[in-house]
Amino acid sequence: MLVLALDTTNRAGSVALVNRGAVVGEIAGDPSRNYGERLPRDLMRVLAEAAMPLEAVDLLAVAAGPGSFTGLRVGIAAMQGLAMATGRKIVPVSALDALAVAGANSEADVPAWAAWIDAQRGEVFAALYDSSGGRLLTGPSALAPMATLDEWSGTLAGITPVFIGDGAIRHEAAIRERFGAGTRILAPPPLAGIIGRLAAAAPERAVLPHAVVPIYIRRPDVELARSRRAP
Repeated sequence: MLVLALDTTNRAGSVALVNRGAVVGEIAGDPSRNYGERLPRDLMRVLAEAAMPLEAVDLLAVAAGPGSFTGLRVGIAAMQGLAMATGRKIVPVSALDALAVAGANSEADVPAWAAWIDAQRGEVFAALYDSSGGRLLTGPSALAPMATLDEWSGTLAGITPVFIGDGAIRHEAAIRERFGAGTRILAPPPLAGIIGRLAAAAPERAVLPHAVVPIYIRRPDVELARSRRAP
């Protein structure tokens, strides 16, 4: 099964091609350029570098969130367009799930994985996973870093997880204040390859283009602003 995958949950994002469960091509995006400039060129580039035509793709996969609201809308719309043009279905994948799996694939013997995505406004999109990265223990949520750790206190009694994600990098001080200077914090890798592999492992989760729903967790800023203006 050939899967074309896209992640636009952060400024850089990535695209990848997964063949029979293995990543055969992956391109990290250029954060200095917006997605309007890069898509669908990056998607076509990863296919060209693997010498695969778009018609050979069996399944599409996209990070459905949480993350940048604008990025999510652009990424999902791009994959919906490809799906409608090719008659393929899309597997929506949680970016938090992908982060946890990425961590677990890179290291063993970790008690738990804390996936943190920068949610701006001093908050993080967060979820806590077991050592395999595949089982959700707590989350997802959109809270301030310390509030997130307070929510997790019962689950993490006596356990120091490994943190992964741009939210963990940004709020390193809060994490180390709670767990100590030796707490491990990992930068996020490109996620499109992991997203493609998760989709390839669960093709039954594929949906028609119109059925892809963003995972916001927190209401988009434009909706919050509209609510504040309402009488």
